[in-house]
Amino acid sequence: MSTIEALENAIDAENAAIFTYGVSTAFIGSGDRAAVGEYLAAHRVRRDELNEDLVALGAPARQAAAGYRLPVEVTGPDSAATALLGAETECARAFRAMAEQVDTAALRVRAVDGLTDCALRAAQWRRSLGRSPVTTAFPGTAQA
Repeated sequence: MSTIEALENAIDAENAAIFTYGVSTAFIGSGDRAAVGEYLAAHRVRRDELNEDLVALGAPARQAAAGYRLPVEVTGPDSAATALLGAETECARAFRAMAEQVDTAALRVRAVDGLTDCALRAAQWRRSLGRSPVTTAFPGTAQA
C-alpha cells in the first residue's frame, strides 16, 4: 500500500465515521449527546487535514460516498453507541495501517494522533455501553 492509498483509506474511514455519527445523533441517549457533537466535529477536522495532506501529494481530494453501511441497525441509544464504537474501531484500523505505510514522519505523527483519538473515543462508547474493559491493549488490531 502506498502513502496515497493509506491516506485515502483513512479519509474513507473518517467519512464513514462522520456518516455514522450523523445517523446516530437522532438515537443516542441524552447523556452522550454532547460527546456525539464533539466527536463528529473532530472527525470532520481530521478528514479535512488528511485531504489537505493528500492534495499536497498531488492526488485529488477524496469525496464522501452518498451513504455507508452501518455495522448495526440503529434503533435506540445502545445500538447507536454500538455503531459509533464500530466506526471508531474502523478508523483506528485505518490509522494503524496508515502509520505503517506512510513515508514521512509528519504523516506518521498524524496517523498516531488519529489512532490515539479513535482509541479514546472507542473507550467512551465502551463505557457508555457498560463494557469492560473500556480500553484495548492494541487499538487498530483485530483483537481491538
